[in-house]
Amino acid sequence: MTRKSTVSQMIMFSLPLCGIWPGKSIVLIIRMFWIFAAVFIEFCHYYYFFTHLSSQYFFNLVDCFCTSLAHGKVIIKLILFWINQQKLMEIMALIADDWKDCANSDIGVHVTMEKAKISDRISKIIILLNSLSVISYCSEIILADADVTKTAELPYINNMKFPFNINTQNMYRFVLIAEFLHMLCLTGHLVFHVGGQIEILQSWLSKLTISEIGNKEESIVTAINKIIRKHQKIIKFSENIEDLYTYISLILFAANTLSICMLGFIIITAIDSPDAVNLIIKCLLFFTTTNLEAFIYCYAGEYLSNKSKAIGLATYNSPWYTLRPKDSRVLLFIILRSQKQLTLTAGTIIELSFVSFTSIMNASGSYLSMLLAMQ
Repeated sequence: MTRKSTVSQMIMFSLPLCGIWPGKSIVLIIRMFWIFAAVFIEFCHYYYFFTHLSSQYFFNLVDCFCTSLAHGKVIIKLILFWINQQKLMEIMALIADDWKDCANSDIGVHVTMEKAKISDRISKIIILLNSLSVISYCSEIILADADVTKTAELPYINNMKFPFNINTQNMYRFVLIAEFLHMLCLTGHLVFHVGGQIEILQSWLSKLTISEIGNKEESIVTAINKIIRKHQKIIKFSENIEDLYTYISLILFAANTLSICMLGFIIITAIDSPDAVNLIIKCLLFFTTTNLEAFIYCYAGEYLSNKSKAIGLATYNSPWYTLRPKDSRVLLFIILRSQKQLTLTAGTIIELSFVSFTSIMNASGSYLSMLLAMQ
């Protein structure tokens, strides 16, 4: 088996760059860098916001708040990962143990590899969409030929105001490139975390359909013991994911709801403006990826919930009637435990599911309809 983990090498490489890997001396330096960069970027956003509090800058103020929220959301998620990195390490250890177990089963290897490949494809698609959204958001400003000696207020990718003077063309270009790379790195880290979650859930939970009861090479008792241990392992794994992502999901849903409203407002108000096409293209992919991020979390929660239901059904559909009564009674405990579904929540308040995502989309659609009616 050439592959040793569901988590791809790209994600493994990105974890230390996010400051998420205990035991490495460089992690502390990386964390300090992210904190300094986040504080500086947020300061520049709010510096612009409070120095442009006027109705004539209303559109720019909304855009400034939206981008500030996007930056702050990712940094808060990183901090939460730093606090809960021990849970992440436990999850990684469970993944490693599971791949070792799969080495003894051709079916296990096939299913796990198949899910890992699907997850890799999904991650690459998400990375591509996020990269395109950042490029479309930044390209207009980077390609613009602004003259620092003739422009009263220089345009930046984000609506920010720096606490120092930019008086040369090269310095202005450097700031734009640094700003672009900062946005791209933050978006990339966000995608890595979401892609990792998809890979973890799909690789582990897909194996609930593998039945070991019919294995003639092992005794029935040994097979049942392995199933119970696997069930306990999955429950522990799901609890670790819930502990790791519950507050991250809460921050994400709160920030994404505001971002969707702000981006919707920008798109609607830009319809009648002279540069409507540029503004809409600038925000549309960003709007799409924001919704996609919320959908991925809800999909993960829905997937986990459906798979937990399948545990009881798979146990009931197993050939329990061919077992001795004392052996078949053990399976009742699995059925009873599976009645308590495994779920992902946002701050233990909202269950992540398609119903939650639909409610967010309905609220966003109602908000956009109201804006169109008021226009």
